[in-house]
Parts: sequence; C-alpha cells; structure tokens
Amino acid sequence: MPDSPAPIAPAVPPTPPVPLAALLAREDLGLRQIAGPAGPDTVVHWAHTSEMADPYPYLLGGELLLTAGVHVPRSADPAHYFDTYVSRIMAAGGAALGFGLAPVHDTVPRALVAACDAHGLPLLEVPPRTTFSGVARAVWQLMAQARLAELRRVTEAQQSLAAAASSPDPVPSVLRRLAQRIGGWAALYGPDGTPIATAGRAPEDGVRTALEDLTRVVRPLPDDDRPMTDTPHPMANGPRPPADAPQSMAAGPRPPANATHPLPAGPRPPANDPRPMADAPQSMAAGPRPGPERPRRETPPSSATDTHAAAHLAAYALGAGHGFVLGVAAPGRESGDHTIASVASVLLSLLTGEHQSGAGAARSSALVRLLLGEGPQEVAPLLGRGRWVVVHARPDAQVPDTVAASALGAALGSALVDLAGDVVRVLVPADREPDPQPGWTLGVSDAVAPGEWPSADAQAARALARARATRTTLVRHGTRAGLDELVPRAEAEAHARALLAPLAATPALAETLRTWLSLHGSWDRTAVALAVHRNTVRQRIGRCASLLGVDLDDPDVRMELWFALRHG
Repeated sequence: MPDSPAPIAPAVPPTPPVPLAALLAREDLGLRQIAGPAGPDTVVHWAHTSEMADPYPYLLGGELLLTAGVHVPRSADPAHYFDTYVSRIMAAGGAALGFGLAPVHDTVPRALVAACDAHGLPLLEVPPRTTFSGVARAVWQLMAQARLAELRRVTEAQQSLAAAASSPDPVPSVLRRLAQRIGGWAALYGPDGTPIATAGRAPEDGVRTALEDLTRVVRPLPDDDRPMTDTPHPMANGPRPPADAPQSMAAGPRPPANATHPLPAGPRPPANDPRPMADAPQSMAAGPRPGPERPRRETPPSSATDTHAAAHLAAYALGAGHGFVLGVAAPGRESGDHTIASVASVLLSLLTGEHQSGAGAARSSALVRLLLGEGPQEVAPLLGRGRWVVVHARPDAQVPDTVAASALGAALGSALVDLAGDVVRVLVPADREPDPQPGWTLGVSDAVAPGEWPSADAQAARALARARATRTTLVRHGTRAGLDELVPRAEAEAHARALLAPLAATPALAETLRTWLSLHGSWDRTAVALAVHRNTVRQRIGRCASLLGVDLDDPDVRMELWFALRHG
C-alpha cells in the first residue's frame, strides 16, 4: 500500500454526530472496545463496510469502518500490514474501526490491536451475532434521535428568543436568553466596535479581544477605509447569505467532537499522493493575531468563527450593513448553536434597524403622509433618492412569517418589506441589485421612479409567476429595447386598448393570456404560474380566442397580442 498522506478534515454530513460511547452502550449490539483511546470525544458521522486492503480512496472521513478481515493476506507480515492499514484509515479521517468475528477470524489479530493503540484509532470487536447492517442501522437511529433533540432544542430557543424580543427591554433580553441557551457570553457591538450591551458570564480579556477582532471581519467599512488586499481573511465564511440561512463554519482544523457544521475540505488528493493538500484549511489556534483583512471592494461576510483559549467564537453582522454586530463566546459548540445564534441575529437586526439615522421615523412619516393623501412622488424622498425596483418573493418550502420576511429584506438591503399572504414584497433602491437568495424564488421589476411603483409591482408579480413556472430562482422583468420602442407610447397604449377591449370586462382572461404567451403556450407551466388547473387555462385561452376572433396558433397573432399586453 502507498505511503499515507497527511490527515485531512472529514467531509461530515449536516447531521449531528453519534458519540462512539452511545454505540458501545447498545446492549443489542454487544460491541466491545479493545484498543485505542476511549472517551466522550470520539464521534461517528456514518458507518461504512469495506474489505479493501487500502480503504483510503473510498472514505470521506468520520466513518466507523467495518471489516471482517477478508482482505488480510495470509503471507503478509501482520505487524507491517496492519500498521500500514491503520495509518491509511487515520489519514482518511476515519473515526473508528470495527472488526467482525467469524467467519474469517475467530479473534481480533493482535497486530491490529497493537497498530490501533499505536495510531490512536478506536478498535471495536463486533461479535458474530451482530451484523454490520445492524451496526449501521443503529448509527442512523442514534443520528435520528440526536437530530430530533437538536430540532426540539432549536425550536424551544426560537420561542424563547421571540418572547424576549417582545419584552419591554428587548435587546438585553434577547442577549440574556441567547447567553443562557449557548451557556456562554453574548455581546452587541455598535458601529464603532464598542459593546453596547452584554449578557452572560464575561470571558477573560484575551477571549474578549479575540472576539472584538472577529467582529471587524464582518463589519462593513467605508470604501476608503477598506484594506487594499486581494486575500480574504481566513475566518470569513464567504459571501453574505440571507440571515436565516444555515452557515458553514469557517475553514479550520478538524472539528472537535461536538462540532456540527461541516468544514470545507477541498479536493481529495490521489490515494498514492503522500503530499498534504496545498489548499488544506489552516489552523486558527491562539497566538499572535494579525489585523483582519478583507478582499478589496467586496461585501464582507455575514458571519465568521474562530477559537481562542478553548473558547468558540462567532460574529454575525446585523441588518443591512449599518455596522451592528452580534458576538458570541462559548466554552463549547453544541449541535444547533449556530442556528440559535442566527435566530438571535435576525431578531437583533430588526430591533436595531429602527435606530439607524432616523430611518424608522422616516418610514413612519412616509406612511402617515400616504394615509393623508400625498402621492408616492412626494413621499419617496423620505425613503431615499433615485429609482427603485420592486421584488416579489415566495419561499420554496413553508409560508413566510414576519421574521423570514424581515430577514429577506435585510439580505436584499431594504427595510421596506410587506408580508402579503404567501408573497413577500420588498421595495429596494435600484443601486442595490437583488441577487438570488437560497430558499426563495424572486421576481424583480424594472428600475422605476416612485410614480411608477404600481406598474413595477405588477411587473414583479409577473416575473415571480414566470420564475415559479420555469423553476428559476430569480427572473427580472425584461428591460431590453425592442420593436415597441419604435412606436410612441401613447399610440401603443391606444392600439392595445382597442385590440384587447373584448377582454377588458374579465381581467383574469387578459392575465391568463399574458402568462400563457410568456411561457410559449405551455398549458402546464401556465397552470403552475396562475395556481389553477390546466383545464381552466385551456378554457380561458379558448375564450380569449373566441372573444378576440383570432387564431392563437398564428405566430403573427401571438406577437401582436404580446405587444398589446405589454402596453395595455
């Protein structure tokens, strides 16, 4: 077998790991540890059976590798063979080795026991009555139990944090609940980097300094103040995702036993390549701390993690780039901690957003003026200068709630959010280009002046319908100049009114025709976009053809109707 390369970080699944001790405690399995380190720190991410003499190319890391020793050659030197075999498992990031008794071996080879002790790999004896599939099933059962416990813990924390956010003193209350849930310390840092409020048992000065350094990684800076560097900071977690999206931990060494978030391991080297990966994650152990740097003119990450003196640190940027940051320091990192802290960061984003340069007062004033009869053109300057786009969004899974809607608005860079049933509408300044958001389907309007907001709202609704029908994450309303630009707007609108007059009394017919034409006459996709049965679409299109007195199979007719619908 080839020499073993340097150990690499395991590509662990997004599920809670199973402590090896929990498997050993299962009486129905009868497993017995006979070599290697014992303790609560050893965890298993999955079980895998292999009779390959060199299992390295087939492992992802974190496995309980099960073997009956079929691969062991009779003529080989046992000490040399098992030493190489175990070293390859360790290099692949294997968590433990299970050796099945019978039918090949009556006992576990002594050379294998010695090799596991030498390399620090836990070795389990699997009795003849226990099948490997039974061991794998037990791993998945324990994972399911751990996942259920994690979901229950996260749900309880969400309810507790939401209750704290509605209290008379919401910011300190949220921080206190967060500190209690993670068993650590939580702090809200202002735009200047000073703590505004804290909760929990304060850590030592070195940990606090390290956490303050970490907050600078996620805090937005003016363009003139950003470091002129093309090297991202090693603690950054990448581009800013939506606030409710689950985040991967920053690159670093192999996670501790209680870590639950995957670390990017990069490409695996070939099995016969003894060199460590050039892009392997670098350790962020405590030591001299250089000043954080960020890529030039790039958006800072929404979260970052680090460790210092056995403390686990995390920082979360709040809101739409106003400079508030949530910092967390905990003695350990349990399953679900990141999700709980992310919920707290969303709530704190909402609570701190109202204090930004009078933005809350400006929005309140704009609402009052609209209610008292002023038009969008007069109110818009209170919200910001320039042109705007309207975004319609629907989540891919559940019906949106106020927290999810506000988090989407924060990700898009706007606090002007409306939760209208199963659709979230966001009014976004045109200089903030909406990007696709994980877990959402978006429709985006053209950039318009405030007086055209209603038409932009209709554009965004149609773009969202098209996005859902075509299963596209984001669709923008068409902005390319076309033949319709050759016709004066007034004449185009007059022609559209005359041509579509037979449909004027039934808006549903015009909207169905518009959607059907935009989807190239697809009955099924039109039905999805309009949330109706495909037979309803057929009946409406047939009614349109009858009222208009045209043949909708004629491409010239379709082109003229599409022109009219765009200007109607």
